[in-house]
Amino acid sequence: MFTGIVQGVAHVAAITDRPGLRSFELTFPPGFDEGLAIGASVACDGVCLTVTTLPAPGRACFDVMQQSLGLTTLGALKVGSPLNVERAAKDGAEIGGHPLSGHVDCVGTLLAVRRPENNRVLRIGVPASHMRYVFAKGYIAVNGASLTVAEADRRERWFEVWLIPETLRMTTFGDKQVGDALNIEIERSTQVMVDTVRDALDERLGPLLPALQALLAQQGRSIDDLAAAVPAPRER
Repeated sequence: MFTGIVQGVAHVAAITDRPGLRSFELTFPPGFDEGLAIGASVACDGVCLTVTTLPAPGRACFDVMQQSLGLTTLGALKVGSPLNVERAAKDGAEIGGHPLSGHVDCVGTLLAVRRPENNRVLRIGVPASHMRYVFAKGYIAVNGASLTVAEADRRERWFEVWLIPETLRMTTFGDKQVGDALNIEIERSTQVMVDTVRDALDERLGPLLPALQALLAQQGRSIDDLAAAVPAPRER
């Protein structure tokens, strides 16, 4: 598990292709690899990867399957590319963001960047299949960083996040350009709540469901918006 608090920026030092795999050698910021062992998990731009070798201090190698390369932004990495990195959380660690699995759900696209004073606003487009899980004031992970959704437009399929200077300093977001791809991990409790509401409505309304969908559409809403009115269960 990860907390979504990026601990530094790593860089791709070497790439090696083998049958069914691509191996990345990463260089880490000073101190990041202290105590890092073979078999440990590291979130690399939000993708949970396993350390396979430790060729030198400040470096580690990771193997990535072809499926993961195709479903995430890792397939586009080149030598020199920067990545957000986070070590796996230890028992009792403070959860400064929200719990992440390191399993990317989809790839979003950076649609626009605004620069109000002392802030950076990213507008990110996501597929309709996953936009249903994005709500204003909810959590979302972008390239491994736990962020709060500021605004969300389900019809146009985008959401916005605001980044403070410290976040820009500790991550790769300051260098992102319009058109760049971003790894997205949906907040799991939100996904469960939305899917539960949708399944319950489908089961209880049956043939009346299309009529409800049409009525909500006239109001500029969707069934997914109903999940936002249901309070998530509190963790104990």
